[in-house]
Amino acid sequence: MRTMQEDNVRLIDQVETALDQIRPYLEADGGNVKVLEIDNENVVKLELLGACGSCPMSTMTLKAGVEEAIKKAVPEINGVEAINVTSPDDPNARMPGALV
Repeated sequence: MRTMQEDNVRLIDQVETALDQIRPYLEADGGNVKVLEIDNENVVKLELLGACGSCPMSTMTLKAGVEEAIKKAVPEINGVEAINVTSPDDPNARMPGALV
């Protein structure tokens, strides 16, 4: 019988594997993501890195790309949240150079 900690490590490994499939696309625009934790309700907490942290499209990228990839690969995951999503109307938001 596995412990909760062992299950969490297993889930994080599976999430990282799923993220490795989409990281090249994030990196192409100067961004990336970092897994911070998976909470008790199986919600992945991420930090958006590089261009992803200041991009006004980060919400869409998070939901349509990152969350979809994770949930497809790891069905036990109930959701994905970023601690630093940039609002599209944030005056400091910047599109990645490749998209400008």
